[in-house]
Amino acid sequence: MYIKEDLIIPTHYTFYDFIINKARGKSGPLFSFGEHEDVRLVNDATIEKEDVHVGKVCERSWYEKNKHIFPANRWELYDPQKDYGGYAVK
Repeated sequence: MYIKEDLIIPTHYTFYDFIINKARGKSGPLFSFGEHEDVRLVNDATIEKEDVHVGKVCERSWYEKNKHIFPANRWELYDPQKDYGGYAVK
């Protein structure tokens, strides 16, 4: 299984689909490979960043045994129709 930003990515999607459609996750774009500004020059927590989080890979059997324990209890299946909301600093 591939998990990105606490979203379980179904196997029938390709990375190309996510990149072309500019799919968004819980805290911004799922995959973004564009240029970035130097983070040392702009350090404002209120600005949405284009940085992407590292993905996780695990076996489905491990997930089934541990889905009630953190962090697996936060993971949910990716739904392309769902709006995961805008970026918010809390």
